[in-house]
Amino acid sequence: MDLGLGGRKAVVTGGSKGLGKAIAAELLAEGAQVVICSRDEAELEATAAELGKPGGTVFAFRCDVTDPGQVTAFIAESASVLGGIDILVNNAGAARPGRFESLSDADLEGDFEVKVMSQVRCTRAALPLLRQSQAARVININAVYGRYPDPAFFATSVNRASCLGLAKALAMELGPEGILVNSVNIGFVTTPQWENIHRRRAPDTPAEEFFGQLAAAEVPLGRFGRADEVAGVVAFLASDRASYITGASIDVAGGMGKYL
Repeated sequence: MDLGLGGRKAVVTGGSKGLGKAIAAELLAEGAQVVICSRDEAELEATAAELGKPGGTVFAFRCDVTDPGQVTAFIAESASVLGGIDILVNNAGAARPGRFESLSDADLEGDFEVKVMSQVRCTRAALPLLRQSQAARVININAVYGRYPDPAFFATSVNRASCLGLAKALAMELGPEGILVNSVNIGFVTTPQWENIHRRRAPDTPAEEFFGQLAAAEVPLGRFGRADEVAGVVAFLASDRASYITGASIDVAGGMGKYL
């Protein structure tokens, strides 16, 4: 299936590893030009070199998405090298597991900055450029916990619910301008974030056993998802085949989430 992404200009935050890297690779495979960012310059350079090997057009810039000035500069640099922006994938995030009483104000505020405000700031900075696109897309990577709270992931549950509200409100506001905004909600997907969670919560339990126990308890398909399984849905939402989808909240979570 040709998704019609050839020549489209895409920005993927948190793109140096894990899910962001997989999304960037998928968009490149479909013919898009891609800019990625992260805070780790060495990781960025390595990822850009790897993704560019098949001949794809990929650029990489260091950016801390919790810093408003860096976000503004990053989006401007991205638009400059790409010649505009058609697709913004707000993927940046961080794992901050913990229950209510274990999390400080600083923990909650830091999580809000990286999850909610990064999406706000990146979208705000990109909006003038998206308005110039004939196929503008904003795709926010969120979490099933935004609709299915887990007290053990208190910060994520609270802040991802805000992210879902943000995407829906933006879809309603920007729809008349032809800018489509959607959420892709992940559950248990194998990424470096989950490796960090494993180290924090059960360092003495083998990773395969730890992940297997979680999946058996929560995921009807009985396994963790792969990053490419999420990336394929993102590419579809970025494409012409999804031209009548906006304001959607799509789970890519193996059936996880006890809600309708």
